[in-house]
Amino acid sequence: MIEPCDTDVLLVVDVQRDFLPGGALAVPDGDAVVAPITALGRLFPHVVLTQDWHPPGHASFASSHPGRQPFDTIALAYGEQVLWPDHCVMGTSGAALAEGLDLPHAELVIRKGYRRSIDSYSAFVEADRRTPTGLAGYLRERGITRVVLCGLATDYCVGWSALDARAAGFEAVLVEDACRAIDQGGSLARAFAAMDAAGVARVRAEAVAG
Repeated sequence: MIEPCDTDVLLVVDVQRDFLPGGALAVPDGDAVVAPITALGRLFPHVVLTQDWHPPGHASFASSHPGRQPFDTIALAYGEQVLWPDHCVMGTSGAALAEGLDLPHAELVIRKGYRRSIDSYSAFVEADRRTPTGLAGYLRERGITRVVLCGLATDYCVGWSALDARAAGFEAVLVEDACRAIDQGGSLARAFAAMDAAGVARVRAEAVAG
């Protein structure tokens, strides 16, 4: 069981319209996370949200690379990059948080992916693995020691955030049924293996006690 306390934060990752059914980069069953995350949020004194927030023509968009298709991979300066459909373009309706996500006491929104040449999955460190978002320092200064994660997608932004939370010295717990995955080419299995190896705990939402 997890009993949320003042040293815990619920990190809600990228629950945005473009990742829900009908969105530009829909995660299968992505809308199913909205209700459980809203319920979880009521149990935590501290909540932080992330938002994918790309400029038009971002380097991670397939449309920025003539002849390439979504889900192709290319080499960028910082390594391999999956190419995505244009999504979560800053200021568009698709970048907005999901309707029904009711977390009025959230204390911080971390926007990521706004640097045109670098993708950003993790809430902590961008895809070049050098550029911090500032979240780790914020949490340390607030006295947070445990990060409880939920949102979209398990095998990308949620998983990378969990791994980087551990690398930054926090406990990390994934609420499995408050996440959904893209799961292409075994990506979910790889993400779970990496999280298990890093010491990320996994629980179901009913294990979080109010």
